[in-house]
Amino acid sequence: MCDGCEKKMEQGFSEKEADLSRLDPVFREYEGKAGSVISILQKAQDLYGYLSLDVLRTIADRTGVKRAKVYGIATFYTQFRLKPVGRHIILQCQGTACHVNGSKAVSSALCEELGISPGDTTEDGMFTLEDVACLGCCSLAPVIMIDGEAYGKLTPDSARQIVRDIYKKEKEGANHEA
Repeated sequence: MCDGCEKKMEQGFSEKEADLSRLDPVFREYEGKAGSVISILQKAQDLYGYLSLDVLRTIADRTGVKRAKVYGIATFYTQFRLKPVGRHIILQCQGTACHVNGSKAVSSALCEELGISPGDTTEDGMFTLEDVACLGCCSLAPVIMIDGEAYGKLTPDSARQIVRDIYKKEKEGANHEA
């Protein structure tokens, strides 16, 4: 593949270098197993929190699968993250029940409170905000989920307060460790 083509294909991936030796047990587990790229990508994401360009290149090189194919798999499936995520992931439901019950106002409040848009992570690395089609908690609409915990019947103010409470809790925990 030409250098220009590869550079264009690699746009949008994080360049952060990782300790690639952490992948060695994963490669040993899947050695000689055809069709294991998705499993390797999943385990790599579990190790690093997301898939950096460095990790993707290594997976391609070690499995013998073309980089373009590995990049294609990583960008096709929504389960894969290509940028670092925050310590807390906020999933904002955008399903029908949430939409008709005010999820747009809740989403706007969270974006304003955090200073980010859906798909982004706060500068301090505390929160990543993501829109999802449905959380399956329609009776709680509008609802968000943070680290697997659902928060429902939200208003813009209650959503802001949830985020503030998490910040406060994190700050108190940091003070106890010092």
